Amino acid sequence: MRQRCVVARVVSIMLLAAPPRLATAQAAAPVLPASGQAVFPVFEGWYRNPDGTFSISFGYFNRNTKEVVDVPLGAGNVITPNMGGQLQPTHFEPRRHWGVFAVTVPADFGKQKLTWTLTVRGETYAIPGSLRAEWQIDALEGEVGSGNTPPALRFAATGPAGSGPGGMTSGPLEAMVGQPLSLTVWATDDGRSPTVTESAKTASAPQTSLTWFVHQGPAAAAFSAPVAKVPAAGGSASTTVTFATPGSYVLRVRANDQSGVAGAGHAQCCWTNGYVRVTVSR
Repeated sequence: MRQRCVVARVVSIMLLAAPPRLATAQAAAPVLPASGQAVFPVFEGWYRNPDGTFSISFGYFNRNTKEVVDVPLGAGNVITPNMGGQLQPTHFEPRRHWGVFAVTVPADFGKQKLTWTLTVRGETYAIPGSLRAEWQIDALEGEVGSGNTPPALRFAATGPAGSGPGGMTSGPLEAMVGQPLSLTVWATDDGRSPTVTESAKTASAPQTSLTWFVHQGPAAAAFSAPVAKVPAAGGSASTTVTFATPGSYVLRVRANDQSGVAGAGHAQCCWTNGYVRVTVSR
């Protein structure tokens, strides 16, 4: 087994080219692999919480274009040191996914490191997260002073709200194999988005997108409405989820504003994660 350290959230590749010459044919675009590739953990950065603690945000890059990779919790998918919960995904959708979870560390965490280790197809990839100043992100304050804060997400109309990659967790709920489980979330947003033009904002009222994922679990699950939109001023959306396999699951709902996710990934400013624990029995 080989171990590799995945360094930095963005890897830049520089190609030293020969002197330019007239091209005689257009180069064919590379064919991206559909399956058989690795999944890399990614350290996104850290942000300060109102109570003085810090949140260290992680995402991942599944190099496959089609294959979903599952890595159960354990030695092959572990956060060290354990800060009171292993909320990293075990179900990895294809391609790049930004800020899918965050780990809260105490105010006196200092120069320690928090490492996410993944073993995929016999190779181990480890990424350390730290509170180094150059990795601080604007997850709660608004990107580069724009005032664009992430949506507030609730699991009850008058319940507590969570914001940012760390979001909030609900449950556990009880479900039965083959029987749809109803899920409802409420979201509000400030309606600001520095990446959306003023003309686009006036053409339609700002909205918050709600997207559901299987985050942890022994198998996939089917959502009746995996994506929905609600007014930024506030609204709720419902879906059902049906499980074919019993076990313990964590579902993730991502509430993002009109900035999108990839466009704002470097700042982690523009979405909130919510996690629902579900126990499924036959």
